[in-house]
Amino acid sequence: MTTFRKIAFKEYLSRVADAAPQNVKPAELFGRCVFTIEKMKTYLPLPVIEKIEDSIKTGKQIDRDISDIVATGLKNWAISMHVTHYTHWFQPLTGETAEKHDAFLNLENSRPVETLSGVNLIQQEPDASSFPSGGLRNTFEARGYTAWDPSSPAFIIEHTLCIPTVFISYTGESLDFKAPLIKSLFALDKAATAVCQYVDKNINKVNVTLGIEQEYFLVDSALYHARPDLVLAGRTLFGHEASKGQQLEDHYFGSIPDRVILFMEEYERMGWELGIPIKTRHNEVAPCQFETASMFEEANLANDHNQLLMFIMRKAARKHHFEIIFHEKPYAGINGSGKHNNWSLATDTGRNLLSPGKNPKSNLLFLSFFINTIKAFDDHADLLRASIASSSNDLRLGANEAPPAIMSIFIGHYLEKVLNDFSQKVSDDKLSPEQKTELKLNIIKIPPILLDNTDRNRTSPFAFTGNKFEFRSVGSSENCAAAMIALNTAMASQLLIFKKEVDKRVAKGFEKDEAMYYVLKQVYNSAKKRIFQGNGYGAEWIEEAKRRGLSMISNTPEALLSYVSDKTKAIFEGQNILSGKELEARYEIKLEKYFKKIQIESRVIADIAQNHIIPCAFKYQNTLIQNVQGLKSLYSVEQFKQLANQQLSMIEEISVRTNELLRLITDMTEARKKANNISEIAERAKEYCEVVVPFFDKIRYHTDKLELIVSDEEWVLPKYRELLFMN
Repeated sequence: MTTFRKIAFKEYLSRVADAAPQNVKPAELFGRCVFTIEKMKTYLPLPVIEKIEDSIKTGKQIDRDISDIVATGLKNWAISMHVTHYTHWFQPLTGETAEKHDAFLNLENSRPVETLSGVNLIQQEPDASSFPSGGLRNTFEARGYTAWDPSSPAFIIEHTLCIPTVFISYTGESLDFKAPLIKSLFALDKAATAVCQYVDKNINKVNVTLGIEQEYFLVDSALYHARPDLVLAGRTLFGHEASKGQQLEDHYFGSIPDRVILFMEEYERMGWELGIPIKTRHNEVAPCQFETASMFEEANLANDHNQLLMFIMRKAARKHHFEIIFHEKPYAGINGSGKHNNWSLATDTGRNLLSPGKNPKSNLLFLSFFINTIKAFDDHADLLRASIASSSNDLRLGANEAPPAIMSIFIGHYLEKVLNDFSQKVSDDKLSPEQKTELKLNIIKIPPILLDNTDRNRTSPFAFTGNKFEFRSVGSSENCAAAMIALNTAMASQLLIFKKEVDKRVAKGFEKDEAMYYVLKQVYNSAKKRIFQGNGYGAEWIEEAKRRGLSMISNTPEALLSYVSDKTKAIFEGQNILSGKELEARYEIKLEKYFKKIQIESRVIADIAQNHIIPCAFKYQNTLIQNVQGLKSLYSVEQFKQLANQQLSMIEEISVRTNELLRLITDMTEARKKANNISEIAERAKEYCEVVVPFFDKIRYHTDKLELIVSDEEWVLPKYRELLFMN
């Protein structure tokens, strides 16, 4: 074997699993490194705690006059945990989290003291020009602010106190995921509460709840570092499929390998200490693919926890000599990874609005939110498609393994029949007492638990699974907030429209229930074209979707156009979540990220093909040539022709494929240069999508064929069988 692969293989074989840790009780660990309300009771006065709790519940700003008290208490707790530094922890539009650490250490009259002021708790000023801003900030306009989010508790990691914050520009625009997420949650709370009060006046708040399933791959760190494409692009740009992949379906829910279970236990302990309610772990479908899932939480906190979870999983993986791969499609020929977002709505009275109750009143609430969710998804399907678009997710969506790029909804045959029966008669007349009774009797028949009546559909992008909707299309590497902002905003907008129409009916003398039933029927009839219960992977669905008039957006540049449509701007600006300027900035940032990732992949492809694969093919070709020359010296012409036929064919094939590779690489490089010279960002992204990307599969075809020809001893890159099965 050649150097890197040989060294990596040797290092892998030397691995020894760490000793099993001592038994721990999750309940005893949970929240140990979080400044919870319980811990506040030791470090803060009761009136201050009450103000913080009120802020968390209502979204009101905390008075600046108590900020010094909170900061001192927080600092004292952190120091008791041996913490030396603090940071504002935020989520810029890079997709990663960010932090700048400052020591508690200060000098007062030349004496060292440890302090944290209220000003430093509430606000800091990181450089805003070096983060993606889509033109909202210029290099010479560096000022930006991070501002404390009290609804997400401070936590400690690596001897650093982390204070969750939003990130905004000097001129007030959002430069992160958290600020618009919080605004979307507020807008949805307000709109949903107003609808709830038609039926139940005791409901004064609606929270969005979110449970996130996180899929990922593991690869031994030595093998990972011997693959430049994994290191630089996050996925394998070359590699012939292994003889055995996932076709036996023997990995899914199988016994977890010893090294892997130790890694899982490591990040679970870290997560529990940070208050992350990690619940589930298991093998996924593809070899060396796994999943972790957390319990439902309020959506802002759930999203923070998912970002934090990805961070600690990376740390734990490296400790156990793994690299974790969150890329949506790291390997060809097997399943990719998603981040399934289980989304629901919960009231302050303890009711899940997407779960039918035991009486017509409860079922009316369920129908209102269930049908309006379908309508919101239908009306803003293109926006939701844009919210999950990326170069890596393009490789996964619709690839016979993941929800297709056609945005449809699965609700199960039982509920579809219920809704179809419910919506058949839409009359502008008032209901008679008999009709009201009949309707309520039919509505009450919806069972409280729909788990057995609602099968799961793995091919649906947006599936109802009993008491929640599962947005399955979100990419495994992405910040969930982008998709949740879009979904929350669409839903809030639809609920406002629904309430307006109901109020119109009530003003005409209709009872509230009557008005709600009438509007719900209209809403469902206008949105039911989006419901599809069949195989989303099938070719017949494409034809059916065309017949229904559903959009089919296959790539990111096309999908992202929805971010800057008049329709999208209207719902975001109308609810003060994002301005048109902020939406255009996000559009530019996503486009730039798209073509830069492809640009990097293109360069990596050229580098590996020219500097790794082609030289190793030539080396093996020289071995074959020497073999042929030896045969020629030993045998007659006739015998030589018979004996050397295969070698000569292989020599010729290597030459043909390497020549074709060099030609394709040259053409791809020229196409990339041409794309780089296009000044308009949307056109540049389109050029990369339509002209540069098609070279990738063409080049890979020849390199993967060479992998089958060149001897295993000479091949330079770790192969799929090693990457996927050496764990």
